[in-house]
Amino acid sequence: MKNNRRDFLQKGMLGGLGLVLPNYNFAKNGQEGIQEYLFSFESKTSVGQSVIGLQTEPIAQVRIGIIGLGNRGLSMMKLVQVMTPDNARIVAICDIRKERCDLALNSFTDNKPTSYSGSENEWKKLADRDDLDLILIFTPWEFHASMSLYAMKKGKHVGVEVPAALSVEDCWNLVNTAEETQRNCMMLENVCYGDEELWVLNMAQQGVFGELTYGEAAYIHDLRDYFYKAYYNNWRSKHHLKRDGNLYPTHGLGPIAQYMDIQRGDKFDTLVSMSSHQKGMDALAAGLPQTHEMSNTRNYKHGDMNNTLIKTAMGRTILLQHDVITPRPYNRKNVLAGTKAYHEGYPSRLSVLGKDSHHFLPEKKYNEYRSMYRSDLWKDMEEIIKKHGGHGGMDFLMVYRLITCFNKGLPLDMDVYDGVAWSVVFALSEISVQLGSAPVVFPDFTRGAWMKKRALGVMQKKGG
Repeated sequence: MKNNRRDFLQKGMLGGLGLVLPNYNFAKNGQEGIQEYLFSFESKTSVGQSVIGLQTEPIAQVRIGIIGLGNRGLSMMKLVQVMTPDNARIVAICDIRKERCDLALNSFTDNKPTSYSGSENEWKKLADRDDLDLILIFTPWEFHASMSLYAMKKGKHVGVEVPAALSVEDCWNLVNTAEETQRNCMMLENVCYGDEELWVLNMAQQGVFGELTYGEAAYIHDLRDYFYKAYYNNWRSKHHLKRDGNLYPTHGLGPIAQYMDIQRGDKFDTLVSMSSHQKGMDALAAGLPQTHEMSNTRNYKHGDMNNTLIKTAMGRTILLQHDVITPRPYNRKNVLAGTKAYHEGYPSRLSVLGKDSHHFLPEKKYNEYRSMYRSDLWKDMEEIIKKHGGHGGMDFLMVYRLITCFNKGLPLDMDVYDGVAWSVVFALSEISVQLGSAPVVFPDFTRGAWMKKRALGVMQKKGG
């Protein structure tokens, strides 16, 4: 009876995985079957060479196309304009809404880009052009992977908003296509360019923390005022209707991954994930006007709080949280622990072994560490970063670095392997939640190359 009950429970849990595992063989049960599914994509023969360290010939003026001109896309377009005309030129723009394209065009005084709008496939006309080097994608999540894949196949480099993909299969598709086409596909994780994050990264690389053991990352952001107002066609809340896991992992996780040399000497190995029950989205929808599409929507699937635990191949652990519906102050955690020091963000505080580690450093001593280990990039560019801003300057610095790397023919700061390793948490956490918080193993998107140490370009003074 125990075996029958176990088989029944396993089959019942697996039966609910149709959303995230559409091609799963349900005759297989439990961990053996789920891992067979996950690694089925890895077993495909690579059709190209690794794109680790991929470099292009220097491009004096990067020709850029932009897809998606919502709140994020429009603000990022304006930062790209800062780099024109000396380093870049915006050749074409696209949004399904003509009014967004018109709004964008109003910010150009001359050399206005070609505009595409009005239908779902207009973006393909932009990608089909033969006068673009780089396509930037700022659309709802569900279009990121398909647009990136199409653009690379058309010979374009890609910068895509987070997350890069929503499924394990699409993560592998991005890797395989980047390798086949030898095109860059960089996920635009702006938090990796924050002043605090680059400071902590520099301390980690300089040995201030000693041996790293543990980290915490999060996306805790009360979005109740935005869910039904700021997102076109209510796309973001609709993910909460049908998905349960960590739906936005990369802002908090990206910097922690860089501190821990993920893909550069260590890798994410396994995760377990669990969610609380859901109350916040129902309550929010109940307060919407009756004329609103989502008014009184019930039975949202996503729990109010998701906790995901990740273990790395080197034995480090990371707690990753996602909560966008409770009245909590914004927090990405940014916790890093080692044998010699400990940091936590919001507010930023540092404790160092041998300096009264029962307490955080006093302000004067803390500021000494900030000054001593601040990244050269931020120190040298602080005034221009402050001038152009974008989430405290991290947006501008990301755009600057992306375009400068193309100008100089340097490898990009983050590659496709980084983007998919951080993004795949979206899909793997869903699987773990639906399997009753069972452990799920990360695919190795680098095919073993993660074991080789390599430097991060962003740590080179002024980009090398």
